[in-house]
Parts: sequence; structure tokens; C-alpha cells
Amino acid sequence: MKDLVRSVELGVSHRRRVDITRPKLWLKNELSRVGLAEFLCTYVMMVLGLGCVAQVVTGQGAFGHYISINIGFGLAVAMGVHIGGNVSGAVTVYAVYYEAINDYCGGNLTVTGAKATAGIFATYPAPYLSLMGGFVDQVIGTAMLLLCLMALSDQKNKPAVGSSEPLTVGLVVVLIGMSLGSNSGYAINPTRDIAPRVFTAIAGWGLDVFRSGNGWWWVPLVATPIGGVLGAGLYKAFVELLHPPISGQQENSIPLKKGENICANV
Repeated sequence: MKDLVRSVELGVSHRRRVDITRPKLWLKNELSRVGLAEFLCTYVMMVLGLGCVAQVVTGQGAFGHYISINIGFGLAVAMGVHIGGNVSGAVTVYAVYYEAINDYCGGNLTVTGAKATAGIFATYPAPYLSLMGGFVDQVIGTAMLLLCLMALSDQKNKPAVGSSEPLTVGLVVVLIGMSLGSNSGYAINPTRDIAPRVFTAIAGWGLDVFRSGNGWWWVPLVATPIGGVLGAGLYKAFVELLHPPISGQQENSIPLKKGENICANV
């Protein structure tokens, strides 16, 4: 009996040692871990996405066209999701393409005109677009993004298979760019626009980045969150809340979301 008790105790002790094993640099604070991942994934997304824009603009058609930007930004988002924000990759893109940008514009950094380069980093409206039209454009574009993302993550609908989620999200961004991108560049994310805009104001483009387009800068900052809430609300109202009830057995068989802990509610 004593041997049995000792064996059980050793087994428990062994399991405990396995459970508490952590990498040397493991962070206990979940918020810190999530924040660092968010920094990195956003940085990668912006470097690759803005890099596509810089290559198309400075290459003057030799290294791609509008479709290249759409596909490139979509794949950049996919890789950002796969890695993981809130660090702007505009600084890195500016450093990499510094000479190409100056060669393209002759060292004259402008926001508007035939050789404008500020649009490499932030979004600006087409000449015909009013502030109201642009506001509606941003709301609708972001609403479409969130509506699609809600569908892709709805476990009671037809969610994307775990490993295909990043690519699927990237394809959604490509689709939005190809269908709703020509008016103002489909920011669909306030961080994607405001951080590079502030950088360009400091890097030499000046305060014209805020004056251009009749003060366009605030539209992506305000309209995109509204669009996000609208898109998510529409999906909940028209789809999620109308799912048929499921039995307890079916509910238990629904696959867990990525990173979800089955013991969280115990």
C-alpha cells in the first residue's frame, strides 16, 4: 500500500514538474504576450503592404500595377495574421525605398500632383471624392471586412479551417481592395492610416498630409471603427442570433477556437 501511495505521489510530482516547465523568457503577463505579438504582426503587415505600394509607385509601372497592390496587401495581412498591430512599418519602408522615392520625385516630397509620394504610406481620396462620400466609402468597406471576418470565425456557420484562416483573411482584403479600393485606398483600419501619416508629416512631407483632401486625415480614423461595429452588428442580427438551437451533445462537439481553454469556465 505504501509503495502504491509513493508511486502515485511520484506520478503527481512528475506531472507538476512537466506542467510548470516554461521557456526561460516566458512572460507571465498575458497582456504583454499579446501586445508583443500584435506589435510584430502589424509591423510585418505594414512593411510588406506598403512595400508593394512603394514598388509600384516608384517603378512607374515597371514593377506592377494596381492589382499588385491589392494582392500584395492581402498577402501581407495574411502573413501578419499568421505571425500573431500597432507599430508602423512605414519607417522601414521609407528606409528601404529612400533612394527610389527621391529618384522618382527628384527629392521634392509632395502630397498631391503628378509625382506625389505621400500616398505610398497613407490613404488619400480621389480628386472627385467628397468628405461625405469618402466617409460612406470607409464605413462600407470596413463593414464588409468585419462582416466577412465574423462569418469566417462563426463556429456554428462554416468557419475557415484553422490553418487556412490567415490566407482566407488575406483573400478578403484582396477582394475589398479590388471592389471598394479605388475611391480612397481602403484603409479599413485606423492604425494602418494614422501612424504612417504622422510619420510622413515628420519625415519631410509636412502638414500637407493633414490638409490634403479637405482635411481627409480624420475620415479613416473615425469612419473605420463605425464601419466595424456596423458590419459586426449586421452579422449578429441577420445570421448569428438566428442560428437554430442545438442540443447539449452537439454543443459539446463544436470545435474549440484557436487558443481556447476547455477549463476556462471550470
